[in-house]
This record gives sequence, structure tokens and C-alpha cells, in this order.
Amino acid sequence: MMRSTTFSLLSIILLLSISSNANSESVHETFLQCLLNHSHPHNPISNAIFTPQNLSYSTVLQSYIRNLRFNTTSTPKPLLILTAKHESHVQAAIICGRKHALQMKIRSGGHDYEGISYVSNVPFFILDMFELRSVDVDIKTESAWVQTGAILGEVYYRIAEKSKTHGFPAGVCPTVGVGGHFSGGGYGNMMRKYGLSVDNIVDAKMVDVNGRLLDRKSMGEDLFWAIKGGGGASFGVVIAYKINLVNVPEIVTVFRVERTLEQNATAIVDHWQHIADKLPEDLFIRLIVDVVNTTQNGEKTVRATFIAFFLGGSERLLSIMNESFPELGLAQSDCIETSWLQSVFFWTDLSIDTPTDVLLDRTPALSYLKRKSDYVKEPIPKEGLERIWKRMIELERPRMLFNPYGGKMAEIPSTETPFPHRAGNLWKIQYATNWNEAGTEAANYYIDLTRKLYNFMTPFVSKNPRQAFLNYRDLDLGINHNSDLKASYLEGRVYGIKYFKGNFNRLVKIKTKVDPENFFRNEQSIPLFPY
Repeated sequence: MMRSTTFSLLSIILLLSISSNANSESVHETFLQCLLNHSHPHNPISNAIFTPQNLSYSTVLQSYIRNLRFNTTSTPKPLLILTAKHESHVQAAIICGRKHALQMKIRSGGHDYEGISYVSNVPFFILDMFELRSVDVDIKTESAWVQTGAILGEVYYRIAEKSKTHGFPAGVCPTVGVGGHFSGGGYGNMMRKYGLSVDNIVDAKMVDVNGRLLDRKSMGEDLFWAIKGGGGASFGVVIAYKINLVNVPEIVTVFRVERTLEQNATAIVDHWQHIADKLPEDLFIRLIVDVVNTTQNGEKTVRATFIAFFLGGSERLLSIMNESFPELGLAQSDCIETSWLQSVFFWTDLSIDTPTDVLLDRTPALSYLKRKSDYVKEPIPKEGLERIWKRMIELERPRMLFNPYGGKMAEIPSTETPFPHRAGNLWKIQYATNWNEAGTEAANYYIDLTRKLYNFMTPFVSKNPRQAFLNYRDLDLGINHNSDLKASYLEGRVYGIKYFKGNFNRLVKIKTKVDPENFFRNEQSIPLFPY
């Protein structure tokens, strides 16, 4: 009797497994057929679809995975990848994704630190935007239409092709994709002069949940506001942004100066934190703090690296530094005069003479990584800095990058865009840990180091809420399981308030109006109102 019962149970389990696989394959096939049915004769979709059976599937998937933590055999894989080549492909993806209740992940450059744009624990497909990458620059109107599959390096290169005295305020990493960077805020070394990327966006084209192609006028001001810093993937698929170019001089100046604790770094950092947000808005001085070996006995010390970008020549820069920041001891020999375009290489640790077409290269150096963020509102006491150095030496691997605010960032109201971190913030911290060892054990070890430094910094950073930057994606802040409405809203509020502060509720109202079934969802998307 026992043997017969066991056989029956095994038979049922086998049948259920076969049935489940058949249903999964059925959904996959009908979804695929739906995409083909929505193909336009002049823009066929078939050559944009990559399934696991396609020889190029793995190559396409891995090409835009920028964090090696999510490039393993155990990482969940998409049912298919749609590399949209036309707006109609995006429309088909949304219509068919809704019809078959599949989660859609939207990937631009793949730099989401937590892999949210290409990983999911539920059945999903990837809408890959890298084929939609045109950059149409119009110097007469000092504007450009930029598709969201472009990378920042392409944007900079195309602007400089047309003008030596125009630029755009965005990130210092040229391989970052426009879609995620712009829709999450987008900042760079001109933010003290011109604000964020989103502060210079004047129009957009997007496809909504009903498959309609909208511009600023047809989408309305609320939705346009939301996709300028609220994370576009919560509201639709942004195809392109229209940006206003900004003026840059033909000559800019950069410098990098390093000081260790033995070279009076504590006093220099202390002075930096009192003046960095008050310097002329043409000057941006990033501070990187990390742990290095001393020249004596191989002991560990803290190194402070000051990296600057100045919209002007070295003579004026030296005058400003001698007046406002003499403690650094900047010399003429530290300064490099170059063009705005070439300065991008300096910030990516490449030779300033690197050929400019390297900016079109989409292949960054890859590593395993973890990132977190914070905002500082009051200078840290010297005694606090010394405690931080001691803790960093104990942890050794995590670095901190301090990005100063002030200037234009303090002038723009916190409600102007969803990005709320404006006046009152002295600087933003990025916690950065990279490693090269594969495996879960190594990942857990280095992620834990990063969390320990983040926790140690609690007394020195913003509170109620402890603010965070959306583009420094951090799932430690909370995960939305997108289950029932009330639970989803409560989960979303946990991270949403940290990313958006008082703008969170407005984002939720807009989301509820434009995507009432929550099709555009991910682990940290904007939730719906439950009431």
C-alpha cells in the first residue's frame, strides 16, 4: 500500500511539473506570437527578438550587465530580450506584456547598481533600449533630442562635433545610459553651475501603458514632471529627452591633488567641508576618501583625493584657490588646461590626450560592486573625522566620494522636480566598494563592509528621513514585492520617502492615474495609492 501511494504521489508531481513547464512554454509562445502580430511591415520586430534558443541571447544579455554580481549562472534570466529598434517595438512590448501579465524590465545602459533593469524573481522579459541611441544636436536652438539608449559619451561627443563652447551637465562616466541617468536625476561636475540633467530637460517622448506615443504637451505637466527625476520606469518607457545645451568656455581646468593623514589630510578635509558648497559655482571639487598603504612599514593610512573641474583657465582658478582654499597648496603644475570634452577622460582616469572617439566605446571595466548613498547637512567635527578615518582603516576596502552642493543646486526649489535634495545639503556621499572575487561568500563579505561603514556614518548624515539618491540604487533601503495594494504602498513608502522626501506623495498620485494596474513595476518602483 505504501509503495502504491508513493508511486501515485510521484506521478502527480511529475504531471504537475510537466503541466507547469507546458504552461510556461505556452505563455512564452503566445507572448512571442503577440509581438510578431504587432510588427509593422516597414519596421519588422522579428530581428529584434532574442530568445534563449538564439545563439546571440547570452551575448546580448551580458553586454549591458555592469555589475558582475548579476552575471552568474544562478542569476534569473529573461524569457526573451527585445532590442527595440523602433518606437513600434516599444509599443508592442507594452501591449503584449500587459496582455500576458509578464513583468517588463527596461534597460538603457545597464548601470543600475542592483541590476533592477535586467533581473527579476518572477517571469520577465527585457526591453533593451541600446538600439535607440540617436543624438540630434541643433546648435541654432542650443538644444538636442537624445534617445534613451544613448550613452553619455555619445551625447558629449555629438555636442562637441557641432560646438566647442557647448556642453551638457551630466555624469562623469561616459558609458552610463541616458535613460536611467536622466530619469533618476543625473548629476555631474557642472551641477553647481547648471544644476542636474533634469533641470535642463524641456521635452520628452514616451510610450504610456496604453501604447500611446506622447510628448510633453500630450502627456501633461504632471507626468512630464514625474519622469524628470522620479524614475521613468515607473510611469512608461521614455524614448527620448529634449535637452537644453549649456555654455562652456573653450578652455576648462582640472586638477587632482592627494593628501594622506601624514600630510595633514584631516585639517584639509575639515576646511574643504566648510567651503566646498560656497565656492564660485564655476568650480566643483570632489573629495574621495580611501585607505592606502603608507610608505613606512606598509601600515594603512587614509588618503584624501581632491578632484576638480573649473569652467575657466588655471590663472583664475589659482586665484580662487589661494583665497578660499590655501590649505590644499594647489600649484600651477597641478593644473591641466583642456577642452570640456577632453576633461571627461581626466575624470575617468584616462590620459587627457585620449582620442575623443573613445567616448563612443560602450565597454566599461567591470567588477563586482556595492553602492550606498547619504547626504550631509552640517560639517563633521574634526574629532568625528578622526573617528571615521579609524573605522575606514579597520574596514579597509570601502571608499567614500563626497560631491559638494551649493551654487545652482541650492537655488532650485526642492519641488521643481522629483529630485528633492537641494538647499540645505552640503554634500552627497557615495559609498563605493569594488571587488574581483566571484561567489556569494565574497559578495556577502564586501557588502557587509559597505553596510558597516554606512551604519558608522549615521550620526553625521541627514535624519528623518535619512536621504538617499535614486540613481545610487540600494535595495537595503527596502524592496517592493508588488503584492496587494496596501502592502505595496507601505513597502514603497519606506524607500520612497528617502529618495524623494515630500515629492513621494505627488509621484504616487501621478503613478495611480497613469498606470492604475501597476504594469510598470520593479523592486523599487513608485507604488499605487491603496485607497
